[in-house]
Amino acid sequence: MVSNHLLIEEPIRMASILEPSKSSFFPAMTKIVGTLGTRSRTVEVISGCLKAGMSVARFDFSWGDTEYHQETLENLRAAVKTTKKLCAVMLDTVGPELQVVNKCETVIALKADATVILTPHQGQEASSEVLPINFAGLSKAVKKGDTIFIGQYLFTGSETTSVWLEVDEVKGEDVVCVIKNTATLAGSLFTLHASQIHIDLPTISTKDKEVISTWGVQNKIDFLSLSYTRHAEDVREAREFLSKLGDLSQTQIFAKIENVEGLTHFDEILQEADGIILSRGNLGIDLPPEKVFLFQKAAVHKCNMAGKPAVVTRVVDSMTDNLRPTRAEATDVANAVLDGTDAILLGAETLRGSYPVETISIVGKICGEAEKVFNQDLYFKKTVKYVGEPMSHLESIASSAVRAAIKVKASVIICFTSSGRAARLIAKYRPTMPVLSVVIPRLKTNQLKWSFSGAFEARQSLIVRGLFPILADPRHPAESTNATNESILKVALDHGKASGVIKSHDRVVVCQKVGDASVVKIIELED
Repeated sequence: MVSNHLLIEEPIRMASILEPSKSSFFPAMTKIVGTLGTRSRTVEVISGCLKAGMSVARFDFSWGDTEYHQETLENLRAAVKTTKKLCAVMLDTVGPELQVVNKCETVIALKADATVILTPHQGQEASSEVLPINFAGLSKAVKKGDTIFIGQYLFTGSETTSVWLEVDEVKGEDVVCVIKNTATLAGSLFTLHASQIHIDLPTISTKDKEVISTWGVQNKIDFLSLSYTRHAEDVREAREFLSKLGDLSQTQIFAKIENVEGLTHFDEILQEADGIILSRGNLGIDLPPEKVFLFQKAAVHKCNMAGKPAVVTRVVDSMTDNLRPTRAEATDVANAVLDGTDAILLGAETLRGSYPVETISIVGKICGEAEKVFNQDLYFKKTVKYVGEPMSHLESIASSAVRAAIKVKASVIICFTSSGRAARLIAKYRPTMPVLSVVIPRLKTNQLKWSFSGAFEARQSLIVRGLFPILADPRHPAESTNATNESILKVALDHGKASGVIKSHDRVVVCQKVGDASVVKIIELED
């Protein structure tokens, strides 16, 4: 696999490092996905998260029922109205996730070198001797010497809250394991991960289908995070399922790569999916530690070249309980940005962490600083070379718009679009300035009622690096027969001015369709 780490060409003045970061309407070009839960579900906290830079809200159905998540979503909608910050909704499936069931929520102390039995008999009470699990086929999937990890919600890597087991023997449906480290498990549910073991369960479970067809349809979810995607067929099956659910035919599917199976079939999965989530928690267990960075760089590079969003998880675990990230975590976030990542996904840090707003703010600041030294010139050349010649019409327009914007030092690129495809292609070339995607709604009908498209397309831009959507007045066509469409351009320019990204005498690059032709033009603003 090819690594595509981008290096800083010009030396940095050391004194400039001490200059305070400037606040901006857009905290960073890199987007932040926040998981909403116990510590982040009130209108007040969600409003803080939106102001800090969260643009996608993730709802994790590994825990909580639809009523709980619906209440949280209603609070999100209230916060969006209050803050006037657009936010997309992502539904994260459970998939073939193995879980230890602790109905009595007993605190379980596990001692190194002792043994513990994993049993599918969920009627038994969880203890330091027996752990009931939700999968009857584990005894058929593992053998002596295999590795199993168990942790609360996510593996933190901490020896005190997650445990490493080694299979000693299989007794019927039970699996006897040797405990490799002393740990304390607390809570009602723990995630179980069998390293490099094929689990014979469907990628979309019956529970997942029920949640998608009820909660998902009711709320017209923008993204489906497909947990434990192992083959391209998983994505195709999910898309077929969504296609039968009305508006969800427009929902984008993000394949979550969590194990070696998904890694092995990565190229074909990428071809089918709308985006990729690199789930480094489980993946970091399946892979040797020294290989994790290599997969990240190779996977992000492949996503970049395909023009599909790459999302990285598990970056600031320590901020679940602390106000500041570790030095290694801060550097990890910056390196993810330099690798070309579109978005950072925060899980436990915002779901049950003590500092959800502060975490989003700090991650956004780190992303913003890394973007300042991102080697855009090298990235642009590599992307153009990868795409090759002859370019498609849209690809040529998109790359030309970015090249022109950089040459004239434009403050922003404005793109008029109906499907969002043109704006995403511009963002693919990673311009150093924001791309304002003016989404023009289209009138459509199912022969029973009229409706407008555009809302999905606008919100789905919120996970793409550098792309900031505006939903335009539907009375303005995306394809104009005039040389310019002054009224809608004025709306976009006014938004840019209000956001602080456009000032007097700035140059702006505009990309739009005029008749059958695509036009890139440069505008210099007056006072």
